[in-house]
Amino acid sequence: MDLFPLYNSLRVSAIATAFAFATGIPAAYAVLRMPRLAKGACDALLTVPLVLPPTVVGYFILVWLSPKSAVGGKLLEWFAFTVTMRWHASVIAVAVIVFPLIYRTARGAFEGVDQNLLDAGRTLGLSEKYIFARILLPNCKHGVAAGGVLAFARGLGEYGATSMASGYIAGKTATISTSVAYFWQINQEDAAFWWVCVNLAVSLVFMVLINAFSRPPRGWRRA
Repeated sequence: MDLFPLYNSLRVSAIATAFAFATGIPAAYAVLRMPRLAKGACDALLTVPLVLPPTVVGYFILVWLSPKSAVGGKLLEWFAFTVTMRWHASVIAVAVIVFPLIYRTARGAFEGVDQNLLDAGRTLGLSEKYIFARILLPNCKHGVAAGGVLAFARGLGEYGATSMASGYIAGKTATISTSVAYFWQINQEDAAFWWVCVNLAVSLVFMVLINAFSRPPRGWRRA
């Protein structure tokens, strides 16, 4: 059995989650400090991919990055590089899909931190970067980590956006989800069932990890 779809799914989800992690957490902190009206507008904009159908995300990638588009055409002309129908397009699609999960999880974790801790750091003359890295993040590391694991698991199961942006090319763009659909369409039900089982197994592993990271701190007791 060719395991490339598993490898590609892990690769795509890992890179996309890392990108969403690196951008979603600073974005959550920045929005948290904005005035109410600006916060609402930015929050709505950054969480739009969470409610959009994945196929719409794939559509926008094709419109903006295909060789016939302005950006995709320039990439092809200047660098002889095509984004769509390659695994790179899946990374972009998954990053857009999972970004709101990390952003919302991080923002919720930040809002749960005692504001007095942050204000105390400011009264001591600490910089906002220091407060963010040494006070805020350590106090909500479990929530942030759970968001990262959730995003990674969501990326592994992504189908709609990746199928439009990258399609199914064996050994090049195939993922677990697109393999299930492809083998089912060509009536290779055994192969489709195999990838369904792989998807279920991987999903269960990550659900266990999410529960582990979401566990209340030691010593916490319900009132």
